[in-house]
Amino acid sequence: MRVSDRAYAALRGEILDWTLPPGTVLGEVELADRLGISRTPVREALARLVADGLAAQAPGRGVVVADVSLEEAEQLFELRIALESLLARRAAERADADQAAAMGALADRFLAAVPRLEAGDEPAGYYTLTDELDAGLDAAAGNPYLVSTLRTLRLHLARLRRLAAHDPARLASSAAEHADIAAAVAAGAADLAEATTRVHLHHAATHLTRRARAAESTTLLTPTPFEGAHQ
Repeated sequence: MRVSDRAYAALRGEILDWTLPPGTVLGEVELADRLGISRTPVREALARLVADGLAAQAPGRGVVVADVSLEEAEQLFELRIALESLLARRAAERADADQAAAMGALADRFLAAVPRLEAGDEPAGYYTLTDELDAGLDAAAGNPYLVSTLRTLRLHLARLRRLAAHDPARLASSAAEHADIAAAVAAGAADLAEATTRVHLHHAATHLTRRARAAESTTLLTPTPFEGAHQ
């Protein structure tokens, strides 16, 4: 892996887990020192983050971690519901025997996670399962253009995970919903795979909106959005 790829992966991870919260200045010199690399690969990594919409050019501040508003989150969910449900349908239609078996096993693992999440366990393992499900759906669907589009959507929505991280009931329900999706794909039930995906993402969007509005803010991540933050 190239140095710039490693820098990109490291910074992307820190943005997604909020180690680098919205509005954080991403200075080349400081990042190069912290990552132990030269400024050139840092600059390349920052350019990729800006292209992803995870970072933005802010007047007078340089590159900063981009903000996310409630309105943007709702728009992202609208698009993801449409595309992810199509992906699940195609995965159910096209999965081979090995892929179907893997989906069935994944459904069982999601169900096993439900009581642990209800008890308040750390959700990192659950998020690993969701990543496996996404990868399995991507492979089974066999549509690289659809997969490429969903990659960016998933990146942005992954930033919002922390809003549910301390809600064990929602996380447990989400695990059960993921189990339904995986089971439908395993069974080759295209209509059901599409429907369960729509239900899951609708619940996720409703939960996020309710939490954000309860905080009486249309900006989820920073109290005062700055000019140029939105991509």
